[in-house]
Amino acid sequence: MSIDNSDALRHLADQYGVATEYWDFHGTHRHVPDATLLAVLSALGLDLESDSDVSDAIAEIDLKPWRRILPSCLVVRHGQEHDVAVHVPDGLGVSASVQLEDGQSWSLGQKDQWVEPREIDGERIGRATFLLPSNLPLGWHTIEVTCDDGTTASAPLAVTPPRLAEPTLQAGRGWGAMAQLYSVRSKESWGMGDARDLAEMGSFFGSIGADFLLINPLHAAEMSPPITPSPYLPTSRRFVSPLYIRPEDIEEVAYLTGPQRSLVRWAMQEVEHDNTSSEPIDRDRSWQAKSQALAVIYAQGLSDARRREFERYREEMGQGLEDFALWCALAEHYKDEPWPETVSHPASPRTRLMRMELSERIDYFCWLQWIIDQQLQRAQRDAVDAGMGLGLMQDLAVGVHPGGADAWALQDVFARGIEVGAPPDMYNQQGQNWSQPPWRPDALAELGYAPLRDMIRTVLRHAGAIRVDHIIGFFRLWWIPQGALPSEGTYVRFDHEAMIGVLLLEAHRAGATLIGEDLGTVEPGVRDYLTERGIFGTSVLWFEGGEDGLPKRPDAYRTLALATVDTHDMPPAAGYLAGEHVDVRERLGLLVDPPEQVRAEAEAERERMLTRLREYGLLGADPTEREIIEAMHRYIAQTPSLLLGISVTDMVGERRTQNQPGTDQEYPNWKIPLGDGTAQPVLVADLPKNGRLNSLIHAVRDALGDGDRLATRD
Repeated sequence: MSIDNSDALRHLADQYGVATEYWDFHGTHRHVPDATLLAVLSALGLDLESDSDVSDAIAEIDLKPWRRILPSCLVVRHGQEHDVAVHVPDGLGVSASVQLEDGQSWSLGQKDQWVEPREIDGERIGRATFLLPSNLPLGWHTIEVTCDDGTTASAPLAVTPPRLAEPTLQAGRGWGAMAQLYSVRSKESWGMGDARDLAEMGSFFGSIGADFLLINPLHAAEMSPPITPSPYLPTSRRFVSPLYIRPEDIEEVAYLTGPQRSLVRWAMQEVEHDNTSSEPIDRDRSWQAKSQALAVIYAQGLSDARRREFERYREEMGQGLEDFALWCALAEHYKDEPWPETVSHPASPRTRLMRMELSERIDYFCWLQWIIDQQLQRAQRDAVDAGMGLGLMQDLAVGVHPGGADAWALQDVFARGIEVGAPPDMYNQQGQNWSQPPWRPDALAELGYAPLRDMIRTVLRHAGAIRVDHIIGFFRLWWIPQGALPSEGTYVRFDHEAMIGVLLLEAHRAGATLIGEDLGTVEPGVRDYLTERGIFGTSVLWFEGGEDGLPKRPDAYRTLALATVDTHDMPPAAGYLAGEHVDVRERLGLLVDPPEQVRAEAEAERERMLTRLREYGLLGADPTEREIIEAMHRYIAQTPSLLLGISVTDMVGERRTQNQPGTDQEYPNWKIPLGDGTAQPVLVADLPKNGRLNSLIHAVRDALGDGDRLATRD
């Protein structure tokens, strides 16, 4: 490449929402290298070989809207009028209407607004402006345009809520449990927690006053070993991992013959002892055993009524499910072999042929999704029936595996040659590369945000709330060219008004609440914007510092927030108080500063916490570990935050962290089974009679002042 005009390149980048400069965590003003800008712009579809290419691309930005009759997509807020620009040959008559999703048609009025016509490719093009009325109903509609010469055009229109309604909670505020589902097992599990365990937890916590149960992402992982342990690096964010199926709960099990039942039982016995083991969870073993049982049950077949139900599910989920199942079948077919180039795209001739050849396996993988969908439906129903105001709170990961189902089936939406991560900060001084491909903002708009819509709609099928991990990614993401260091990336902006609007519309239709994980460095105004739209923020006690150097005072917390003591990326309260986060990082060689200094800082942090708790009369002179943890939870209960989250690990005294950032194989991330303070396994059936759990829940309920109201539900 021969790009000499750096100013023009930077102007072009600005037009495409690519940051050319930023402030780092030290407060230093950084300029993004030209090489990074070229790589990112290339991933956005620009072919820039010379200065003239840059000039042409800048000129094209101005002309692009005039080359099409309608914008690719419109996402607007209900209650506000909006203009729609329609570009047609100058002087040609044109009319416009909105076709509502319920079949009604609304004619649009044209505004008396003159815009100078433009010369586009030798033709004079004019602009007509139509008005979208403020009272259009919420929903997914279509704008249609008809010209006097018979030319037509259409574009999707999403009318979104201006603000999501706050959840209806019996006491005005609510608390809930937070659990890594795979870690919470029962004696009947298959080596890891599953949908049946989820239903049991939902029923239990609902019965003692909880309004929600927040769980880790249940997104689909690989369909054969080795299975990626991290729930935040899935093959698909839209579909669910069949690892969470409880085979015995499938309806067709009742019709198995004696020998078939024996096969299912023998498969379960291969991993039965894992349920009470304190060793790291082995997803590969669990899935290998579960796959044997599922194959037997699937072979039983379906009754006519059940077959019709299954077909209705497939029809409802549409092409997305069929493509996901095809990817699963192809991954199974090629196993460890590299996929041939002929099946590199879902629409290739060879892929279409494989779709027919692998139809039986595609049916099987669709069936797995149907089964886990039914089991999640039951878990949500049990949680709500037990008294929960929200029920299950699903978690949405920020991205997907670069070699997974979404990256293959939706590859035209993903930026090629780019990985998502984070710039250097005080915790990760080299920056982070999460190895996940980002969505292209322009491609999302061209598709009317259908990938985002379908994903959110599916995740919310059986949930009352969703936690959006790294919700700042709806505003901007840190793009790193492949082969570059994380520090050599830059921010790329998304149309947050459109993306948040789609998120709100789908949550509104599902009757769900939205929680945005907005920890860390956030652009000015973002949290205010999320609050304006009715999206909860996230406040973690350990991370909330006050101006006096002590933990932030309760009355300074946000009302529209999920307040917790800790997160899954740090040790539970017991471990953190004991300095487990320092011990682990020292053992793994992750400390930058001398261990003695880090340990002293951790002890000072602990003392600041105790000082604040004592100031509010929550601690005595010589408190026990349990008393400190209960005091911390009483403290966040004094905040105005509408939702309070209590980790199950804090309830039972667990000390080990689920995930140690900055590690891969060095630490058993996402594999730690739920245990007590001595790492002895704690099963689902143990929770109701766990003294430490009951004491902590009583403390929270007492601090919330809802003990009397909930006594009848004990």
